[in-house]
Amino acid sequence: MLPSGDKMPAVGLGCWKLGKDVAADTVYTALKTGYRCIDEASDYGNEAEAGAGLKRAMKEGVVTRPELFVTSKLWCTYHRKEHVRSACLKTLADLGVDYLDLYLIHFPISLKYVPFDTRYPPEWFHDPAAASPCMEEDPVPYRETWEAMEELVKEGLVRNIGMCNIGTAMLRDVLSYCKVKPAVLQVELHPYNAQEKLIRYCREKGIAVTGFSNLGAASYHQMGVEISESCMEEPLVKEVAAAHGKTPAQVLLRWAVQRGTAVIPKSLNPQRLEQNIQLFDFKLSVAEMATVSKLNKNRRFNDPGDFCEQAFNTFFPIYE
Repeated sequence: MLPSGDKMPAVGLGCWKLGKDVAADTVYTALKTGYRCIDEASDYGNEAEAGAGLKRAMKEGVVTRPELFVTSKLWCTYHRKEHVRSACLKTLADLGVDYLDLYLIHFPISLKYVPFDTRYPPEWFHDPAAASPCMEEDPVPYRETWEAMEELVKEGLVRNIGMCNIGTAMLRDVLSYCKVKPAVLQVELHPYNAQEKLIRYCREKGIAVTGFSNLGAASYHQMGVEISESCMEEPLVKEVAAAHGKTPAQVLLRWAVQRGTAVIPKSLNPQRLEQNIQLFDFKLSVAEMATVSKLNKNRRFNDPGDFCEQAFNTFFPIYE
């Protein structure tokens, strides 16, 4: 239960890296399978296609808008207060909805503004055609962005607001001045990056937590991460899965929801979409939960301090 009284589903469909050619059908199939949470973002570049899937499902009576929980995220180039509302309206138009159930600040990174008619989504480079393209920072106080997000709630464009990819220090800062309490924190969570202290802090402050990259390295192979770093390949995870007659992915997702966090796995495969939501007909024992948790090694795959320099010619750490 969120501070607004809304209930956020424990399992949603993550739309990161869903190609435009498959996004509409994947969203539609997920909704027919029983998903009710769709996790989107401006930067994913497929909100219009996801919106087509939402529209089709609602038109056919698969789901009604009140039954949906639609999430999106404010991109780094729209942190200034004068850009927050227009970015939200763009997302609403693309998704074809009148309001968002949850709107998150995507990264604690503020980049120089790129107008919609110049490039959308703007991604990371300020000018991809430059001789030496790079990220161009435009420092904006996080408070300015948060207060602009609060205005979206007051206007009824957004029901809940939150943030991604920050830790306890920044959360404390927001809690010191916010008028609308953060409803959700979305961060990278899997057994290799369990973040127990962060989850405990959020629980004590009444902030729900959603984990992305729930299976570990699966989403990052094309970024140079070895497949051996997939949590699904862990012998202990496979043993637990065999004991329950489940897949390793289901065990990892069950571990996450059983510790009180929501998950947003992505799949194009209808069978896996179904499997990823079938997490509530079994329970891990205390010993099995501990076994999975002991795999933690504080291994973060989605770290701007690493990938920004490698991919965008800009050193940009945020966690250190």
